[in-house]
Amino acid sequence: MTEPIYDYDPADSLVDSEAVAVFLADAHDTGDAAFIAEAMAVVARAKIRIEADGQAQDSSF
Repeated sequence: MTEPIYDYDPADSLVDSEAVAVFLADAHDTGDAAFIAEAMAVVARAKIRIEADGQAQDSSF
């Protein structure tokens, strides 16, 4: 029996500025420039989602 594999995007877990700050600090602590760059791309996706969620909530009134 094989286990199903699910797509996971860490950007889904970054729901506020505190989570983003911790995520980036952890990436920076690695000292790996490529890892930091990938973390910044994840944060960019998260910010787009956070902003879209905020606009969707504003338009629901």
